Amino acid sequence: MSKVTSLDVAEKAGVSRSAVSRVFTPGASVSKGTAEKVRKAAAALGYRPNVLARSLITGRSRIIGLVVAYLENQFYPEAIERLSKALQAEGYHVLVFMASNDHAATQKVIDELLDYQVDAIIAASVGLSNDLTKRCEGLGIPIVLFNRHQYDDRLTSVTSDNVAGGRKLAEFLIAGGHKRIAHIAGWEDASTQIDREAGFMAGLEASGMALHARGVGNFHFETAQTAAREMFRVTTPPDAVFVANDHMAFAVMDVLRYELGLRVPQDVSVVGYDDVTLSHWPSYNLTTVRQPANAMVAATVEALMARLNEDDEAPRRITLDGPLIVRGSARKPEGMTL
Repeated sequence: MSKVTSLDVAEKAGVSRSAVSRVFTPGASVSKGTAEKVRKAAAALGYRPNVLARSLITGRSRIIGLVVAYLENQFYPEAIERLSKALQAEGYHVLVFMASNDHAATQKVIDELLDYQVDAIIAASVGLSNDLTKRCEGLGIPIVLFNRHQYDDRLTSVTSDNVAGGRKLAEFLIAGGHKRIAHIAGWEDASTQIDREAGFMAGLEASGMALHARGVGNFHFETAQTAAREMFRVTTPPDAVFVANDHMAFAVMDVLRYELGLRVPQDVSVVGYDDVTLSHWPSYNLTTVRQPANAMVAATVEALMARLNEDDEAPRRITLDGPLIVRGSARKPEGMTL
């Protein structure tokens, strides 16, 4: 069967082709009677308007490109679902592309996104080169960084307060009486990692303590397992470890319990960052800093809509506080109750 066109609908409804176009164009002026006739004819014929073709006329595709680096980290599927629903409520849809953390890969992915005529881009935990930022700016395509920031005045970014979160974790472990406190870092070029570690180190230094040991997990499960094996198979292992996100913290806890025979938290306390759904499962019961995902999504969508609607919204860096969530994976300070 040949594809049903707007002309077919117009003929069946007894109206002009432009009337059909107006009925399926949000905000266009059309009488109630005409709209009812057109929609009845469209339903009978099985007609659906061509959104991409309409975008060539309006200059707006109503599509937001989302570039993300980590889907294995449970924080991102949850955040993407919230972002998608929030953008749909604004009349937009999300086109998801995966990218690695190097600028060349990100450049290729965003080139492909631009081919789809996206109205805006959300970059989730990927960095953008200066040239790429300049190119999107020249095309009038706003960019918002989600869960990552860059020192670039042209870019709006939305993150949790990673420095404050890192410091909260250091203060919590120190208050719990720990003396050999370690850190397993994520990808070291990520602003989230840099800021979390900076806050954590500041918290230790304020109490006159030095970091006992440091490993790198690169935000990957298997790499975090390797880092944990190397860190704890020593004569004097840590008695507490801050792992840069929950996804890696789960990997570390599995190694400690099932490979090295250590008890959590009796032998070693483990804390993470994000507060993903698995964190409160009884098998992990992870003490962590909660990323305020709902507030981050709301701020991202608000900033993006302001840029799209040309409300003279200047790029800005939005930082939202996240609370410390105390559970059972770390020794609690004396006198603390939940």
